[in-house]
Amino acid sequence: MSPRPRSISTKLTLMNVLVSGTALILACAAFFAYDQITFRNGLVRTLSAQAEIIGSNSVSALLFNDPQSASNTLAALSNSPHVESAGILTPDRHVFATYLRQDGGEALNVPTLRPDQVEHYWFRSTHVILVRQIVFQGQNIGSIYVRADLREINERLWRYALISLAVLLVSLLFALVVSGRLRRSLAGPIVTLAETARAVSRDKDYSVRAIASPHRDELATLINSFNDMLKEIQLRDGALQKAHDELEQRVADRTRELLSANRELETFSYSVSHDLRGPLDAINGFSYLLLKNDSARLDDAGRESLLSIRAAAKRMSELIEDLLNLSRVSTSAMHREEVDLSEFARSIIEELRVETPLRQVEFVAPATTKVNADARLLRIVMDNLLRNSWKYTSHHEHARIEFGQQTRADRVVYFVKDDGAGFDPRSADRLFQPFQRLHSGAEFPGDGIGLATVQRIIQRHGGEVWAEGAVERGATIYFSLRNS
Repeated sequence: MSPRPRSISTKLTLMNVLVSGTALILACAAFFAYDQITFRNGLVRTLSAQAEIIGSNSVSALLFNDPQSASNTLAALSNSPHVESAGILTPDRHVFATYLRQDGGEALNVPTLRPDQVEHYWFRSTHVILVRQIVFQGQNIGSIYVRADLREINERLWRYALISLAVLLVSLLFALVVSGRLRRSLAGPIVTLAETARAVSRDKDYSVRAIASPHRDELATLINSFNDMLKEIQLRDGALQKAHDELEQRVADRTRELLSANRELETFSYSVSHDLRGPLDAINGFSYLLLKNDSARLDDAGRESLLSIRAAAKRMSELIEDLLNLSRVSTSAMHREEVDLSEFARSIIEELRVETPLRQVEFVAPATTKVNADARLLRIVMDNLLRNSWKYTSHHEHARIEFGQQTRADRVVYFVKDDGAGFDPRSADRLFQPFQRLHSGAEFPGDGIGLATVQRIIQRHGGEVWAEGAVERGATIYFSLRNS
């Protein structure tokens, strides 16, 4: 589980406390260091002065070999509470006289001065030792050492640490109080701005505004810019909503116009079916009566003309029926459901085998090809495509027709492929135009409306249809569907 994010108020408070605490700690550390250095330097100066005085007062005792007098001189160090012990040494480093504080211990292993040193000191963990030569008339007649404890400096360190801790706590409390005031004046508007932005994002209400800041600073500029942005978004959202409403109204108007146009088209189709078929039926009927009743009075040319009239009338009737079918597939309501194109294909091929049982045609199709589409319209598509393949392979003794699917550019594409007459690829665009044929009627019968019908149906399903082929190398018709 991710940690809960801190608010900006908490961050500002932590920042103020951290900055204040860091500054105080650094100041206390600098003070401690300065005090330590100052105290040590002062202690060394005091010990040096005491050693110089005692050394001067002990010259006669060393010259006349009077240890008692030297001890009495060293006893004056009892007035210095920090001195633990002291002593006077002869030039050969034998102890001449000593001073020991009651609670102190004798300094052991007194360091030796170099010949060029008159005085030197050494700090240890608990004490400091200072050694100074005693010189008389340019001659070294002995040396004095003074050992002082460092308890006072440790006590000062603890005392200052307690004082610093108290000051730090008081300062942090003061920083918290000041941060509370700053938080209300600085973080308050920022928190309000964040809550406003969250509300706008959640409710999509661009009419709300953040509370303006009374100060003229960067925060006021941020709030004003945010409010200006909301105002601009509100204006654009209003314009977009207005355009959306106008678009919906246009769509509704256009839909009504299309429905009206469809009804008019259906009325026109019915009129064409009724008004044109009447005269055609009359032509067919009278020509039939002429052939039946007056055939003996007609010569061969007359009978041939009557047969041509009947054939043309029949052809016209078929064209009218094809036009009506094309109109129906373009305007009829669609009902999508799961259909099996492979089942359609096998059923249509069986019908064709019954119609022409002597044909030797190999047919290949998957076991199942499920799509979501209008069953009636897809049946028309498969019927047109397979009958075309059956027709254009009719001049081959052995033929092969295949239905299948493949994936192209991340979409499923279906196809009907044959090895029949094919077509010139340069004329592929004409295949899907009504009444445009690439073969003569004597070679292959037809009216050129089948592929146009296929294209209308596929487009209504949100797909595409195209063709590939070559003369006498067969043809393949591809189509895609939007399965939703």
